[in-house]
Amino acid sequence: MSSTTARTAQDMVREALTEIETITVGEARELLGRDDVVFVDVRETVEYEQGTIPHAVHVPRGMLEWYADPTVPIHKAELRSGKRLVLFCAAGGRSALAAKTLKEMGIGNLCHIGGGFAAWKQAGLPVKR
Repeated sequence: MSSTTARTAQDMVREALTEIETITVGEARELLGRDDVVFVDVRETVEYEQGTIPHAVHVPRGMLEWYADPTVPIHKAELRSGKRLVLFCAAGGRSALAAKTLKEMGIGNLCHIGGGFAAWKQAGLPVKR
C-alpha cells in the first residue's frame, strides 16, 4: 500500500497559482467587452444570481470538467472557442483551481482574476444583477 501525503485546499490553490496566470482587476477591466475574451464565473448558482461581471458565462466549479469536455452533450462551446478565458470566483481560490483544471484539459489561453469578484466589486467595477 502506498502512502499519500494529505494536502489542504490551500495547498492545492498555492500549487495551482504556480501553474496559471493571475491578473489584477484592473487588467481584467481592460479585457471586458473585447470580442476575443470570455469571462467565466465559476461560483455556485446562488452566488451568481446575486451579481456577476457583465457578459460572464456561468460555469459552476462542480460542473467545469463536464462543460469543458466537447464529447459530452452539456458541453459549453464558449470554453473551447479559442478566445481568452478570464476565470473568477468569489475570492480567487476556486478560479485558480478551475484554471489549472482547464489547462490540464488542453485549454491554454486562460487566466484568473486575483481577489475574484470581491476585488472586482471593491474596485467599483460594473456588476450585472
